Amino acid sequence: MNFDVVVIGAGPGGYVAAIRAAQLGLKTACIEKEKSLGGTCLNVGCIPSKAMLHASEQFHQASHLGDWGIQVQGVQLDLAKLLAKKDKVVKGLTTGIAGLFKKNGVTSIQGTAKLLADKQIQVTEADGSQQTLSAKNIIIATGSAPIQLPFMPFDGQTIVDSTGALAFDTLPKHLVVVGGGVIGLELGSVWNRLGAQVTVVEFMDRVAITMDRQVSKDLQKQLGRQGIKFQLNTKVTGCLVQEGKAILTAENAQGERQQIEADKVLVCVGRRAYTDGLGCEEIGLERDKAGRIVVDGHLQSGIPGLYAIGDVVHGPMLAHKAEDEGIAVAERIAGKPGHVNYDAIPGIIYTHPEAASVGKTEEELKENGIPYKAGSFPFRANSRARCVEDVEGFVKILAHAETDRILGVHMLGPMVSELIQEAVLAMEFSASAEDLARTVHGHPGFGEAIKEAALGVDGRTIHF
Repeated sequence: MNFDVVVIGAGPGGYVAAIRAAQLGLKTACIEKEKSLGGTCLNVGCIPSKAMLHASEQFHQASHLGDWGIQVQGVQLDLAKLLAKKDKVVKGLTTGIAGLFKKNGVTSIQGTAKLLADKQIQVTEADGSQQTLSAKNIIIATGSAPIQLPFMPFDGQTIVDSTGALAFDTLPKHLVVVGGGVIGLELGSVWNRLGAQVTVVEFMDRVAITMDRQVSKDLQKQLGRQGIKFQLNTKVTGCLVQEGKAILTAENAQGERQQIEADKVLVCVGRRAYTDGLGCEEIGLERDKAGRIVVDGHLQSGIPGLYAIGDVVHGPMLAHKAEDEGIAVAERIAGKPGHVNYDAIPGIIYTHPEAASVGKTEEELKENGIPYKAGSFPFRANSRARCVEDVEGFVKILAHAETDRILGVHMLGPMVSELIQEAVLAMEFSASAEDLARTVHGHPGFGEAIKEAALGVDGRTIHF
């Protein structure tokens, strides 16, 4: 059981790192404690949530087809069938990873890993049996877990984390979401569209605080029009569960207190690196105050040959960031120049409208004294958006005032989870706003909003 590379964790970062290492001719194993491969993202995160977002949007659209002369009678929700379909999508993708491991020659090992000295790894299987692996290189990709509030522990029934919110067996009358980040907004949108009353309680003065402020404010406005209620500058200070109901105590910035009653409470106030129990202290592996493994610019820890990627290191907790880090580490182990461009990692919220961002926000540019010009274009003036009556939102491009190099792109509107990739590619190649402005875009298309926003950087927007 000697390997060139052993990856601990089979989430997006881990399984991708293992596959790439094997492709490069390295004898590779991947250890995963769960029966199903794919980690949080595929099993109880990115994939099931997107399936439910799609289903809930279809349900909403089916209820409003009359505007297009399409008469649909008796649209009803079969929640059990929706959840079963979601589970089918998840199963198909997770079993697919096992096939990819087999195709690429990755040894898959189920069990809980613990780091030992001299790059040895002890694996404890479900039946208690143990084996020890030896590796020239180790990649830690154990991901993250939801943060639990001490006064409001998860009970799996009334107080739930994101996993629980993907599997309500009945439609809650009132769902309170504690935390207005990506997870809270997406899952809140799902249950709101399916018919639940949803209230988002957020400690900060706006939701989606990692996004550009204009995107954040307009997204909240659109979700509010859909029926989601927001209580900003408000912190939850207590919770009492009685007879299947939750009674939350909350306090706003003025010190005013209130009680909020809910059938279900989704707590999504962040995630923490999952590094406990790995044996970090025993082998001298340094962690920061947040429990993340301390690594250098090449994702190597203070122990040569021991790397960490994804949610267990600094940076945004995003599946695609973990994947690129996994590939970069595998390539560096194989002697190739692997790298990750952290300035061109997109962030996306899959609500409706969608929100997407890459690069610097206006707030960051102002804070750092970077001179910039901004160009924006509303989807209300985009022909394709008008055709499908999906006109809320905009594209905003920020470019350096002197060099015209694109510094950030921020979007709210239809299909921006896909449109943002054009901006990511442009930034990867250090493109200017002029480069985008002179790129021919098909008509009519949502992407024309990007071209128009780029024209707007130079004050020459055509259609607005």
